[in-house]
Amino acid sequence: QVQYVESGGGLVQPGGSLRLSCGTSTSVPSIYDMAWYRQAPGNERELVASISVAGTTNYGSSVKGRFTISRDSAKHTVDLQMESLKSEDTAMYYCRRLYYMNDQWGQGTQVTVSS
Repeated sequence: QVQYVESGGGLVQPGGSLRLSCGTSTSVPSIYDMAWYRQAPGNERELVASISVAGTTNYGSSVKGRFTISRDSAKHTVDLQMESLKSEDTAMYYCRRLYYMNDQWGQGTQVTVSS
């Protein structure tokens, strides 16, 4: 069972930036298609961004142009660089292998955008 560990969240003002990181203590993030998801209180969990093994990236419409997903194959991590943050980006952020619906979610990392 893959154990995901997300980090890098925090409190940031609107317009600010944060960088999230996801690791598993294994090479999983380097050899599978990976994704970042988020869930705000009262909302369904949504896909934010994904990256394929080949490096192809896709983004949700609400974050396109502001967020960048990347992979560090040496560190076996998948990062999410978030720029121009808005209050509606406030959520718990999770990473997981794309398409592996039976993978358990990690504890996530909280992002709060507020002045």
